[in-house]
Amino acid sequence: MVGLIDTTQTEEQVQEWLDELAFLAETAGAVTLKRFTQKLQHPDSKTFIGKGKLEEIRTYIALRDIQVVIFDDELSGSQITNIEKILDTKTIDRSDLILDIFAGRARTAQAKLQVELAQYQYLLPRLRGMWKHLERLGGGIGTRGPGETEIETDRRIVREKIVLLRRRLQDVDRQAFTQRKDRGEFVRVALVGYTNVGKSTLMNLLSKSDVFAENKLFATLDTTTRKVVFENTPFLLSDTVGFIRKLPHHLVESFKSTLDEVREADILLHVVDISHPRYEEQLGVVNKTLQELHAFDKPILVIFNKIDQYEANTFDPWLEDSVKNELMNELKGRWDRETNGNCVFVSATERRNIDDLRRTILDKVKQLYKTRYPYKSEYLF
Repeated sequence: MVGLIDTTQTEEQVQEWLDELAFLAETAGAVTLKRFTQKLQHPDSKTFIGKGKLEEIRTYIALRDIQVVIFDDELSGSQITNIEKILDTKTIDRSDLILDIFAGRARTAQAKLQVELAQYQYLLPRLRGMWKHLERLGGGIGTRGPGETEIETDRRIVREKIVLLRRRLQDVDRQAFTQRKDRGEFVRVALVGYTNVGKSTLMNLLSKSDVFAENKLFATLDTTTRKVVFENTPFLLSDTVGFIRKLPHHLVESFKSTLDEVREADILLHVVDISHPRYEEQLGVVNKTLQELHAFDKPILVIFNKIDQYEANTFDPWLEDSVKNELMNELKGRWDRETNGNCVFVSATERRNIDDLRRTILDKVKQLYKTRYPYKSEYLF
């Protein structure tokens, strides 16, 4: 794995992002053997990290069975070509890795269409680098080589494919929109958050359903919606795809219809993995994504999950319970202030404070019903 330390990011940040890249690689089925970082003012236009560092990587690869090199930042087609020429090893970037995971996780027709569209959008600007070996074979000034013709043909095919996929997705979007309209006057609640924070586990707990959940990134791609009833009060609960740092923009665009579930929700449950060393950064990434989706003005309940792991990571076993409780109360008080009282601390796996969570969600749902359908309030409650 290769990361770049430039003027916009510190070495500590890059190491944290490479940790995440290693988790992505593991999710895709790869084993990480070595990390390389390079300090530069700005990325090298030809090789991204410079020829000297590439030679160092090439020497390492020559002595071991390395099958792929993964860069943490997005590379252009020409950069990939130049890097592969020096390393003589398959090279991909973060976006390509995420697309590979998405392709393996897509189950429904909608998700498969979205992933395919994102793959073609990623491929289009990189075709030139891929066809470099065929350029100018005709020789002579002004001669159009077969490679260039091939590129133009391929670009046309890819553009036509993108148009076709967008049309098919529009049809799927219309069907999904009709299905959402058919859900009647139910209050809609959506689980959002960084990938692998425990959204699907909470979905299973709250809705008593069997949504796929595992300790891997992007375990959930397809939005799952279930009808939930708390104390005779019904509402719809949706589990959505997790967000991540440096998520490719074409992926967000192609997953627009899945993210519509977030846009059209009445209440958002923002799940945060409080045991993660940089959970505040992850919380910020999700908030920024919600702002981009124009969904940040909705009622949001922040659910700090994995509190059991947080305590295990933070407190020494010999620490007195009174001191632990005092420190936990300080943490809860801080986030209570920052979220205006809209937060709950839980452990989904140990089922801690789940009853508090249910009560809080129920209060918010009831309040929304009373505001939106006052004439039905007596009947509902």
